[in-house]
Amino acid sequence: MTAITNADDGRRFAGKIALVTGASRGIGQAVARALGRQGAHVVAVARTVGGLEALDDAIRKDGGPAATLVPLDLTDGAAIDRIGAALFERFGRLDILVGNAGILGTLSPVGHLDPSTFERVFAINVTANWRLIRSLDPLLRRSPAGRALFVTSGITRHAAPYWAAYTASKAALEALALGWAAETVDTTLRVNLINPGPTRTRLRAEAFPGEKPETLSTPEAIAEAFLPALHDSCTQHGAWIAADECLAKRGVAVN
Repeated sequence: MTAITNADDGRRFAGKIALVTGASRGIGQAVARALGRQGAHVVAVARTVGGLEALDDAIRKDGGPAATLVPLDLTDGAAIDRIGAALFERFGRLDILVGNAGILGTLSPVGHLDPSTFERVFAINVTANWRLIRSLDPLLRRSPAGRALFVTSGITRHAAPYWAAYTASKAALEALALGWAAETVDTTLRVNLINPGPTRTRLRAEAFPGEKPETLSTPEAIAEAFLPALHDSCTQHGAWIAADECLAKRGVAVN
C-alpha cells in the first residue's frame, strides 16, 4: 500500500509554524515533509541529527522553507521548556504541534517488565508530551488557529497480552490530550488524537518482525490523514481520528 491519489500539494499551510516530534524518520518525517511542502516553517525535533538534516534537504527540494532543526532527547524536560521560550522569542507563537514521537518498549508479561524499560516508555510516550503541552500551550493560544495532534494507537481499544506498557502509555496520552481539550474548549485551539493504523515504520517492525512491510501503508500515505486536523478549517476537538477513515472520507486512495 504505497500510492496516494487525490493528494493536495498546494500551499495550505503557508506561514504556519509547525513543531513535529520524532521528525527524523517514519510518520513524523512524512508529516513534517508534507507540512513543509505546503508552506509551513517546520520545527523538527528528534535525536538523530542526520535524519533531521535529511528532512531539511527534502523540504527544500520540495520547494518549502528551510526547517528549524532541534536535536533533542525528549526525556530532557528542561530542554523542552527551553523550546517554548526560544519559539516565543523567535516567532511569538506556535500554530501546530504534532506529538508523534513514541517508543514500543518491550513486549513482555506485565510482571516481567524491567522497571527502567517501563519508565522510559512512559517518559517518551506520556511525560514528554505533557512537558510539550506545558511549554507550548501559551504559544498555541497566541495563534489565531492553534492545532495540536497526538499520535495514539488502536491498541488502546482492546486488551492484548504482552503489550501492557505500550498500551498503558498510549491510554495515558489519550487521557492527557482529552483533558487538555476539555480545558481549551472555549479557545480557538483544537486538540485531537490520531491513530495511524498499521504503517511501515521501525516501531511496527519491532512489534511484528515477521510481517511483510510491503503489505502496510507507507508513512507518506498516512501523513495525508494528519493534514485536515492541522488546518485552520478543522472543527474537531477532543476527537479520536482513525487515519484510514479520514483518508476514505477525503477520497484519498492508498494502494
